[in-house]
Amino acid sequence: MLDNIDERLGARIKIERELRGWSLTELAKRSGVSRAMIHKVERGDASPTAMLLARLSGAFEISMSTLMVRAEMQEGMLLRKRQQPVWVDPVTGYIRTHVSPRSSTPIDVIDVVLPPGKRSSFPASSYAHRKHLVWVLKGELVFIEGETTHQMDEGDCLEVGPPNDCTFANETADECRYAVIVLREA
Repeated sequence: MLDNIDERLGARIKIERELRGWSLTELAKRSGVSRAMIHKVERGDASPTAMLLARLSGAFEISMSTLMVRAEMQEGMLLRKRQQPVWVDPVTGYIRTHVSPRSSTPIDVIDVVLPPGKRSSFPASSYAHRKHLVWVLKGELVFIEGETTHQMDEGDCLEVGPPNDCTFANETADECRYAVIVLREA
């Protein structure tokens, strides 16, 4: 049994790759992630960054949320706080908690804590084939989608536009907490 998030994510990435009949080389070509890094992640020998997970999930044409759900959760109507999968980006310290249960409802709710002075960027492929809302729960967030910058304060909610490279930035001295609500294809 896999007992840590890196091992579970690696195993899930390997399953997604094999379900598509792709070699490591094919996934590397489609994602822009090196073959060696994918191999390390699949073995659980490397902790994937948010950007790496975004690139791999984009290559699979699923959201990062879907990849995380598939790695972490079982079906059910209730997901208790203690069971909610938590992942920490080893580069930024960004804390991502998948709040919504895995169910037939095509919505994922993710709670994110972005430390002071940190930013996390995702490729356009992370936003393809799904709709996203970003809702600032605490603090201030600078959300950059393509050429557009949104200065967001506590309580602000933004519908993300057409797929673009996006960056979440906390330019303050306090942590920022926000929710990402993803409408995925059913």
